Amino acid sequence: MKRKIANALISVSDKSDLGKIAKVLKKYNINIISSGGTFKYLKKMKIKCREISHYTEFKEMLDGRVKTLHPKIHSGILFDRSKKKHIKQMRKNNFEPVDLVVVNFYPFKETIEKIKAKSKIIEKIDIGGPSMVRAAAKNFKDVVIITSKKDYEDLIKELKRFNGKTTLAFREKWHVKHLVSLLTTTPLSLTGLIMN
Repeated sequence: MKRKIANALISVSDKSDLGKIAKVLKKYNINIISSGGTFKYLKKMKIKCREISHYTEFKEMLDGRVKTLHPKIHSGILFDRSKKKHIKQMRKNNFEPVDLVVVNFYPFKETIEKIKAKSKIIEKIDIGGPSMVRAAAKNFKDVVIITSKKDYEDLIKELKRFNGKTTLAFREKWHVKHLVSLLTTTPLSLTGLIMN
């Protein structure tokens, strides 16, 4: 089943090559929602997007620890488009579906090598990114996950081939890959804390 991407959420640590994918998203009239740093980067490139805090109507807090952890974000990702109850609840709350999640995690390995203070390492543990990946993986029937800039080109090809849509086979492929990525990232974060 092909799914048209209407809304994409982008929150990345590594912003290299981001302009390439953002321009393709705009070509297919895909709305972009982005976190603070990503939002500023895209605005500099004159890419139209909505900042997460404006989208959720809730400012980030606790020194940036809470940005994407919001019902409007996670409901949009976890929304099962085939369930009437979900459709009704989304409409009632005026929530929009999120069809594409583009995130990459903090370079934790490099952080551990450079920073010795445990208090500073703790601040680099990604909470929002892995949470969104888990949510998107759970709902891969409807949502695409991209967690590496190496995969941008494959997404671009898919969108061009199907005119802004993705196939279930494509979504399932990335669902598996990025769950594996998540499973390898979490132990690294824990190891970094234990060793310091």
